[in-house]
Amino acid sequence: MAGHSKWANIQHRKGRQDEKRQRIWTRVMREIMVAARLGGGDMGANPRLRLAIEKAKAANMPAENVKRGIDKATGNLEGVNYIEIRYEGYGIGGAAIIVDCMTDNRFRTVAAVRNAFSRYGGTMGAEGAVAFQFKDCGQLIFAPGTDEDKLMEAALDAGAQDVITDDDGAIEVLTAYPEFEAVKNALEAAGFKAEVAEITMRADNNITLTGDDAAKMQKLLDVLEDLDDTQEVFHNAELSE
Repeated sequence: MAGHSKWANIQHRKGRQDEKRQRIWTRVMREIMVAARLGGGDMGANPRLRLAIEKAKAANMPAENVKRGIDKATGNLEGVNYIEIRYEGYGIGGAAIIVDCMTDNRFRTVAAVRNAFSRYGGTMGAEGAVAFQFKDCGQLIFAPGTDEDKLMEAALDAGAQDVITDDDGAIEVLTAYPEFEAVKNALEAAGFKAEVAEITMRADNNITLTGDDAAKMQKLLDVLEDLDDTQEVFHNAELSE
């Protein structure tokens, strides 16, 4: 199945993350603490915590930091109590945007998100305004040049829902949320290492933005991602120069 180009967007996002390791550590730590508080500190019984710890390892976070975060969340150490909040809105050209946050002060966070939308050409919407345009799923993205036939066979055998080849050669493997970890492990065992492997909100349909509109949309997304309380930003815009 053919898809849109995502590789340039992925490289842009990874490049910005590489420049801001401390911010990545902060976000991963919040995810670890919320996952441990909601599902307990036993990684074997808490798949969300396992994924968060994988992110911590990928970001080269020291193991003692991870343990400290789990201990704070489970009450062994005193720590901050984070809550999860989702904001929805519209970007350039009516593109749909979801901003997932973790915060200890919802009033500070909503003010910051609303200001970012209004200053950079977007509009903040009500709860449910755009979420229906996305589905919660597992997503693994493999670099251009990956053997498409072998990956597709391995992915479908492992229980993936779909395999999509994007316009630039990147290959996207989609799974149901509960099957994500099993599919990821099976593909790694078969020799396929994803560049991106995460639970995501994937848009059902994308809109294409070019030129100035694409640049404005990228700026809005960058500002939203740089907010202190932001964990993830999802959108349905395909950006090209």
